Amino acid sequence: VQLVESGGGLVQTGESLRLSCVASGFTFDDYAIGWFRQAPGKEREGVSCISSDNRPVYYADSVKGRFTISSDNAKNTVYLQMNSLKPEDTAVYHCASGKACLTAMLGLGSWGQGTQVTVSS
Repeated sequence: VQLVESGGGLVQTGESLRLSCVASGFTFDDYAIGWFRQAPGKEREGVSCISSDNRPVYYADSVKGRFTISSDNAKNTVYLQMNSLKPEDTAVYHCASGKACLTAMLGLGSWGQGTQVTVSS
C-alpha cells in the first residue's frame, strides 16, 4: 500500500492550493480516503474525507466552505482543493486510507509521508 501526496507549497493568505494523493497497492474503489494535518505543537486534525463511493462525508468546521475533496477513480487519485487559505492552515497534510472515513482520519490505516503547506500572513 502506498499513498503519495503532492501539491503543497508556500502561499500567501487568501491564495489557493490543490493537493493530490495518488494511491497504489490496494483496490482503490473499496477504501475511503481522508486528509488529516499536523502542525508543530498541535494535535493531529482530521480535515476531510471521501467515502469509497465518492461521497464527501466529512469536513472539519475550520475548513468548511473553503476546502473541497474529490476523487478520480480512474487515476486512483484524491484531491483536496484548498481556497482562501489562512495562516492557521499551515501544517503537514497527509492522506490516509481506511475501510471507513473514521479509520482513515485517525491514521489507523495506511498514510503517506505528507506535503507541507505554509500560508504566510
